[in-house]
Amino acid sequence: MRAARLTIDPAFTIGPVDRRLFGSFVEHMGRCVYGGIYEPGHPEADPLGLRRDVLALTRELGVSMVRYPGGNFVSGYRWEDGVGPVGDRPRRLDLAWKTVETNAFGLDEFMTWAAAAQVEPMMAVNLGTRGVQEACDLLEYANHPGGTQLSDLRRAHGAEQPYGVRLWCLGNELDGPWQVGHKTAEEYGRLAAETARAMKLIDPSISLVACGSSGRGMPTFASWEATVLEHTYEHVDFISAHSYYDPTDGDRASILASAVDMDHFITEVVATADHVAARLRQTRKLRISFDEWNVWYQSRLQNDLDRRGWVEAPALIEDDYTAVDAVVVGSLLITLLRHADRVGVAAQAQLANVIAPIRTRTGGPAWRQSIFHPFALTARYARGTVLRTEPVSPRYETKRYGDVPVLDTVALHDEESGELTVFAVNRGTADLPLDLDLRGLSGLHPVQHLSLAAGDDPDAVNTEAEPDRVTPRELPTTTTDGDRCSVRLPAVSWNVLRFAPQP
Repeated sequence: MRAARLTIDPAFTIGPVDRRLFGSFVEHMGRCVYGGIYEPGHPEADPLGLRRDVLALTRELGVSMVRYPGGNFVSGYRWEDGVGPVGDRPRRLDLAWKTVETNAFGLDEFMTWAAAAQVEPMMAVNLGTRGVQEACDLLEYANHPGGTQLSDLRRAHGAEQPYGVRLWCLGNELDGPWQVGHKTAEEYGRLAAETARAMKLIDPSISLVACGSSGRGMPTFASWEATVLEHTYEHVDFISAHSYYDPTDGDRASILASAVDMDHFITEVVATADHVAARLRQTRKLRISFDEWNVWYQSRLQNDLDRRGWVEAPALIEDDYTAVDAVVVGSLLITLLRHADRVGVAAQAQLANVIAPIRTRTGGPAWRQSIFHPFALTARYARGTVLRTEPVSPRYETKRYGDVPVLDTVALHDEESGELTVFAVNRGTADLPLDLDLRGLSGLHPVQHLSLAAGDDPDAVNTEAEPDRVTPRELPTTTTDGDRCSVRLPAVSWNVLRFAPQP
């Protein structure tokens, strides 16, 4: 059996982990809001209609930041519809997802929910059908202390103190022809730059995200980023990236290697941004906001949209995630961490019901999907500084990505506690022996090996009836010989290896 080797040295660092990497996404799509985080009359609902069971799972998941209200939804959204007395709010057609939006849940409710969930809000403004003034109005309502028409309106609605939202998206996926208000890169770049300038006049403390490509496979990829950043580089702090990975074709070898594509996506966006910076004589390094990513059985979406008319909060793309999907999500998280020097924000899409780690039944319980576990454990244990590693691994062939390594890893060193955490994915169909050389970190001993393995039952899913069918299990800790350790990674598995200083 071929083994893999991993050398870890604290002298070779990538960068500190930004807690914003563990973000999520709440969009007015399907049952993410209505029947997900918000369900008045539910046995677990608080007086405002927020589901306490979903709040508890959100905190357990370790979510640090949540992007709202979209997504495609935001490109036709009037934020004013979602504030003030609920009985006075208009019902609207949502063109993005072909639904009726009641506006019973809006900005003020989201901010209350975010405080209860202990997450940072990330707001998106509509640059599809609206523009500079409407974005400034929303920022004034949310962040200005008082003494103006819009800030006093917020106070009249019950929020005396400003919300202080620090992170703002300048629209969503406007490179996509499916987007309401779709624009060319030149059109969007100019609008985003003007909007950014105006918003920072209102609140210079905010950070802004310009729309990058909605996928690496877009025909305008890279040229879109280059044109947009020519206009916006000096005004924004991040460029966004979105990517979903579809297992529908059954090519398991390729789906397990999805992180290879995400890795290329990140390096190509970084290269494009740095090229623009050189042209503009900018010394500041722009960072990436990877604010939509996940496994998504995307080929099923059109059937969901075609089979119904205009309704409220239909069940939409409520994918049941398998054990293999959980391993893929764990590998995508590894990739985000491995680029911690340039990826400063990330948001898994979405939080509840819609391609989500949390599922609910309307009027019933909430439970953890398989993909809940790698996210929760990564958010819990990914602390300190990401270390640069050069694993030696067997390789295998895939249809989509060619020859790829069987082993995918990242290591983190928490200088404060002295602990080392290694996240490792075995993409192979056989157990993989892994030898670790912990040079420079003498005195560590293994304390835990958690593994979510899909090799025995790759199609297993968690359901309301069996909510814990797919869950990590604890394996015997590694064996050690001085500063060398060895461990066996189960076939098709995501693993957490934890080491601590000798007591």
